[in-house]
Amino acid sequence: MEEKKVLGRIWIDIDNKNFLGKGKIELLKKIDEYGSISKAAKDMKMSYKAAWDIVKEINTLAKSPILETKIGGAGGGGSVLTQKGKQLIAAFEAIEKDLDKFLKNAQNKINKLLQD
Repeated sequence: MEEKKVLGRIWIDIDNKNFLGKGKIELLKKIDEYGSISKAAKDMKMSYKAAWDIVKEINTLAKSPILETKIGGAGGGGSVLTQKGKQLIAAFEAIEKDLDKFLKNAQNKINKLLQD
C-alpha cells in the first residue's frame, strides 16, 4: 500500500525575510529556559554567533524587542523574553496546532478519495 501524506509547515516573513519559524521559536524558548543565548546555542548544537545573529535579526524585524539582553561582566549577562516575545511564541504554537488540525482533515479527505 502506498503511503500518502499531506504536509505543511508554517513560518512568518516580514518584508520577504524569514522572521519566525519552528527553529527560531525553539531557540527563543531555549533562551527563555536558560536565560542565556550561549547555553541555548550549545543545547541546540549551534554556534553562539549563529544564535546571536538569529536573535539580532528577530529583534530588528520586529517593531518592538522580542528578547532583551544584558551584557556580561562581573555579575554575568543574560537574556530574557519580553512580553511580546512570549505572546509571539504562544501565537505561533496556536497557529501550528491549527495547521496540524487542517492537515489531518486534508489527509482524511485525500485518503477517502484515493481508497482502493
